[in-house]
Amino acid sequence: MTEGTILVTGAGTGFGKGIAFSLAEKGESVIASVEAMSQVSALEKEIRERGLDMKIEKLDVTSEKDREKAWTWDVDVLVNNAAVKEGGSLVDIPEANLRHQFEVNTFAPILLTQGFARKMIEKKKGRIVFVSSISGLTSTPLSGPYNGSKHALEAFSEALSQELQEFNVEVATINPGPYLTGFNDREFETWKNWVEVEDTVYDYEKLAFPMEQYDPEEVIEPSVKVILGETKDYRNVIPEDMVSMIKDMRAALWDKKTDENLGERHETVQKSYDIAPGTKAE
Repeated sequence: MTEGTILVTGAGTGFGKGIAFSLAEKGESVIASVEAMSQVSALEKEIRERGLDMKIEKLDVTSEKDREKAWTWDVDVLVNNAAVKEGGSLVDIPEANLRHQFEVNTFAPILLTQGFARKMIEKKKGRIVFVSSISGLTSTPLSGPYNGSKHALEAFSEALSQELQEFNVEVATINPGPYLTGFNDREFETWKNWVEVEDTVYDYEKLAFPMEQYDPEEVIEPSVKVILGETKDYRNVIPEDMVSMIKDMRAALWDKKTDENLGERHETVQKSYDIAPGTKAE
């Protein structure tokens, strides 16, 4: 067991919830934070029904007041999981939505980390885990806002790892691939909240998340190993068999030409038109 308390942000749904409950089942001391008070009671009820011991706290990571409250908690492992996903072409997405993407996914986790990192520096120990994405290592059309926010988070995490090593504070990233939590499919619904956009390049009513998606339960166990320090790799792509694909995609950029395939629709854009939402990977 970890000696101390683990804070998991964005634990109301998806990976965050699964990770928090798995840690609690192992007897770890867990603070599961959620964005809104309305989520607290529902999680507390589920905890009681499952006979688990876990603390639930309201923590909107974009709120300065909430961050300052969180810094009063005694936390030994910080898991920055809270995130949102704004879909759409970079040509079409409104400024407010683009800024919101970076406020939640990039700025908020670093600002939250600052207070906890200072405490870890004083104690000369601690662990900070960023739940990033394969989207932080590659980019695909129609997900540029999310890709950009995660790429920036990857850069921040790498710098932080170098800065904190002399203080015995570990930093790691978890990079899940496409998993069927609803998160990816909701990305292609966010355009419905756009305002003041009259003419878009793409017809978003006809688009869907362009990848087959895996069972999200596959993410929990390897993520928990990273959080508990049982895995010492800095970067942790899940599933592992996507690593070679990601490396090939990055390497291909060195040979890419600016006039390559001009006049042709990108294959991923076409797949967004062709695929059904929530398509499972075989």
